[in-house]
Amino acid sequence: MKKLLFGVLPAVAMLLGVASCQKYSEQRKGNTSTSGLTTVMVDNSFENIMQQEIDVYEYCYPNASVIPYYLSEVQAMDSLMSMKSPLAVITRDLTKEEVKYFKDRKKTARSKRIAVDAIALIVNPENTIEILSKKEISEILTGEVTQWNQLEPSKLGEISVVFDNAGSSTVKYMRDSLMNGGEFGPNVYAQGSNNAVFEAVKNHKNAIGVIGVSWISSDLKSPSASIEERAARTQSSDTTDISFNTGIKVLKVRRDDSIEAFRPYQAYIFTGQYPLYRSIYMVCTSAPGSTAHGFYSFVTGVQGQKLIQMTGVLPAIVRPRLVNVE
Repeated sequence: MKKLLFGVLPAVAMLLGVASCQKYSEQRKGNTSTSGLTTVMVDNSFENIMQQEIDVYEYCYPNASVIPYYLSEVQAMDSLMSMKSPLAVITRDLTKEEVKYFKDRKKTARSKRIAVDAIALIVNPENTIEILSKKEISEILTGEVTQWNQLEPSKLGEISVVFDNAGSSTVKYMRDSLMNGGEFGPNVYAQGSNNAVFEAVKNHKNAIGVIGVSWISSDLKSPSASIEERAARTQSSDTTDISFNTGIKVLKVRRDDSIEAFRPYQAYIFTGQYPLYRSIYMVCTSAPGSTAHGFYSFVTGVQGQKLIQMTGVLPAIVRPRLVNVE
């Protein structure tokens, strides 16, 4: 994919016997599940999600430090397989061959689905389009449809499709699920980052962005919340109130055999009615009792799952909501 320059774009509790997230005050030395240093390789698409997990984990356990590297899924897996990092966050589970690879090297690889992510399609608020079918999205990506007026009456002209990076898992998902592995059309561009996709759509009426839903959803209580407040909220069972960023418009998407279309809200991701979704997995090759395994347990546990819920992504563990009926 080409790079399109739009002017200047800006570049639970843990399952370790811990009942709640309380600030860890005891001074401990060495690498344990609550102290020490580890790294995690994260697919770029999930930076928003994992940074919140790291912030709250380190707040709860100030003697622990998790250093994230945000890169492509291929790079994350390469680092995991070469033992450069014991943790990775990717869009697929390990294969049998990969599990055997670690076993042959005296490593036990644990993997668990931590969330279901949606791929959102965003346009400028002044674009009148509201709904796209999967077939129409495919035709836009392949270059069969290049003008907005091919979809509905419009004066916006040529469609510019903007992704984050040419090697991102978002690009791979759209190519594999909608294009049968085919080539993108000449109207598809890589912007270099998720923030750049957002800015391109905000500033240009003819652009359509393809981006993970956590980048454009906002928990109405979270944007100004401190780490302490976010940590406290992981203990509550209240309903997460999600809205989409008002600087862009999120399109509804429908299946080709359906007349009803949906936006990527958590409920529609859960039911599968929103058709563009994928799983997120976390992989750990470190032994129990290590910092890496402690962070893995935190993310896959109740607290980490509540944090994921607060980002607009569907957590793998959906917490029940208790309702009083009078």
